[in-house]
Amino acid sequence: MQWDLAQWFGIGSFIIGLVTFYQKDDRKLKWMMLALSGNHFIHFVLLGAPTAALSALLSGVRTGLSIKTQSARVAWLFIAFGIALGIWLAKSPLDMLPILGTSIGTFALFRLQGMQMRLAFLIGAGCWLVNNIIVQSVGGVLLEVSMILMNLLTIWRLQKEQAMEQKSLKAKA
Repeated sequence: MQWDLAQWFGIGSFIIGLVTFYQKDDRKLKWMMLALSGNHFIHFVLLGAPTAALSALLSGVRTGLSIKTQSARVAWLFIAFGIALGIWLAKSPLDMLPILGTSIGTFALFRLQGMQMRLAFLIGAGCWLVNNIIVQSVGGVLLEVSMILMNLLTIWRLQKEQAMEQKSLKAKA
């Protein structure tokens, strides 16, 4: 029964992930990422994966703080902590891929906005995607591919919206 419940939370993460990167509003995106981290935390606890659960919990704390502050110090503190934890846990250089992805995501959440933030998320998701392929995580691969596609769609929507706004401004001038 516990395995089934864990998988339902995994499916929930997949759905929340799809909705998350469809958001054009940065604040809504961060709130959705917070929900995704919380759901991931429960999912990994139920799966008996404490390291992944801890990572999801840290991501949630990081995302929650990024809603309240854009402090470079807070961002670098989370990046340094993540890298230190990664070095401590890594068994090979490839084990650093998710740490790199998380570090890029942390920088994006605290220091970037709009299109730049989403482009950084794409790079971070690419790191996670390669990691998930290496560790043969089918669900992880599906989630990252879906997030990359949704993020690309949102970037396209933002570019289209910006082009329409510029066209409108030129027409008024």
